[in-house]
Amino acid sequence: MNVTLIGIDLAKSVFQVCAVNQNGKVVFNRQVRRNRLMVLLMHHQTAVIAMEACGGSNYWGRKLQQHGFEVRLLPPQHVKPFVKGNKNDRNDAFAITEAARRPHLRCVQPRTLAQTDLIQVHRVLDRRVRQRTALINQIRGFMVEYGIVVSRGKERLWQTLPDLLEDAANGLTAAARTLFTDLQGEWAELDRAIKQLEQQIRTQSRTNEAARRLMDVKGIGVRTATAAVAFAGNGQGYRNGRHFSANLGLVPTEHSSGGKQQLGRMSKRGNRYLRRLLIQGAWSVVRNAANGQDRLSRWAVKLIERRGKHKAVVAVANKMARIIWSMLYHRTEYNPA
Repeated sequence: MNVTLIGIDLAKSVFQVCAVNQNGKVVFNRQVRRNRLMVLLMHHQTAVIAMEACGGSNYWGRKLQQHGFEVRLLPPQHVKPFVKGNKNDRNDAFAITEAARRPHLRCVQPRTLAQTDLIQVHRVLDRRVRQRTALINQIRGFMVEYGIVVSRGKERLWQTLPDLLEDAANGLTAAARTLFTDLQGEWAELDRAIKQLEQQIRTQSRTNEAARRLMDVKGIGVRTATAAVAFAGNGQGYRNGRHFSANLGLVPTEHSSGGKQQLGRMSKRGNRYLRRLLIQGAWSVVRNAANGQDRLSRWAVKLIERRGKHKAVVAVANKMARIIWSMLYHRTEYNPA
């Protein structure tokens, strides 16, 4: 029988490959070593290849597309319901084929190398910013144990720290001064690394045409624009603006039954990093809405009057996400009027 669909459960060295025919019957389901995977697949060049969207899936997706295969990357949460019996590689590979056969399942497009490079920069930047915040909080916590309280703000602490280390009368022991000196050096190193990553993102924003267009939208800066391009690409992986916004968790949860619609809080599903950036940008729009004459600001002012600032922020972030998708998908300029 002809193999029409192949599901691959990815791993580091040994992959589980499940092939089915047009009727969904298993033709084979066996383990294949990494260096033999392409050899096996080249014998079934007309088959559709399905994989979970996980670590390494973008690499294999790009490689298979270069060899002419149709590739479907499936969100893991859509594969899990099809797992039968115990959790093992054979059942996982078969579940991938079952999920891929569903006609209305939305697949993810493999990311380009340019997208992958930009995403890695954003992820490392996010991690280092969180590390710096944790370090600053730790320094403040340690200082309280010696009766030293510094005003809020990392700039204030950074300016005060050298004077505290020089002051011999503030109660710090020799061991504490050595420790705080080391923490100060760690902070300086993190600052240097963060500035270097931010410079890379600024460079990308100047060379990427789509990111430049997105920065014309009020509330969208360099970091948000490049993150949107990195994660969304050209927008073709989403049906519409609402679908993109839902993937960022900016739509309300729904608990409807019996024809009665019940909408709840923001779902917060999906890409937390980009959602956080959009919420921060939305706060900027809301705070300055009264002074703006553009369409988004006028809409935000009316929304604040009806629903209050906090709900207005989520609604503005939702609208910004839809604007981003429309500009990426249709390749249009932003019209603020």
